[in-house]
Amino acid sequence: MIKKTTFFLVLLISTSIYSQQLNFDKYQYIIVPDKFDFVKTTNEYQTSSLTKFLLRKKGFKVFLGNEKLPQNLQDNRCLALQASVRDASSMFTVKTFIELKNCHGKVLYTSMVGKSKEKDYQQGYQEAIRNAFDSMTDFEYSYSPVSLVKVEEEQEVIVPIPEVRIAEITKELKTPGNLVVGAVDVLYAQTLKNGFQLINTKPEVVFIILNSNLKDVFVIKDKNGVFYKVGELWVSEYYENSQLIQKEFQVKF
Repeated sequence: MIKKTTFFLVLLISTSIYSQQLNFDKYQYIIVPDKFDFVKTTNEYQTSSLTKFLLRKKGFKVFLGNEKLPQNLQDNRCLALQASVRDASSMFTVKTFIELKNCHGKVLYTSMVGKSKEKDYQQGYQEAIRNAFDSMTDFEYSYSPVSLVKVEEEQEVIVPIPEVRIAEITKELKTPGNLVVGAVDVLYAQTLKNGFQLINTKPEVVFIILNSNLKDVFVIKDKNGVFYKVGELWVSEYYENSQLIQKEFQVKF
């Protein structure tokens, strides 16, 4: 019994520490389903609209699944957290908890279980959802928008790459054996006058790449490096603290 108690205490402490370390400030939106799994009709017992109302108190812009979304959210669902209410009711007690996932389906946050002894389903579920929400005291949020780099209004510049470096790059294009194989991040290209800025799904600018005198080879702005294509992937190569850094990406132009 002592071992079980100790285990659950450690689990609760670990969960609390983990939740406090998560950073939700990059998310501006939350999407709430207009129908949860445990009800039969859309917004039955006002479960979805109540959840939307409560989560707005945290400062998010919250939308139901059947509402029109802002254009940037339509284009990139990863800007939003996906909220859901889960039913864990027993015979005499309504029990629910609130769960938040990212766009990849990974659970990032789970509230404590909210309970209600109300026999009326609408009153019971609403009270349980409110109690679950009240437990989210460690779910802190203050939206910090990522400032995209302003497009420069300069004349188009082609950055020349010395012949020696061209030979090195050509060799690397044929034999990229020194690359570390792993998960490949996806970047989205936004056109600039002199090249592109490459954005991830957070969204934040990862690189600004400038045109060069080579096909499918760019110079990485403000870094001692290049960005070039190998097969269907793109490779960033630059020096950081005198160490060569290489990484592969998929780029959506």
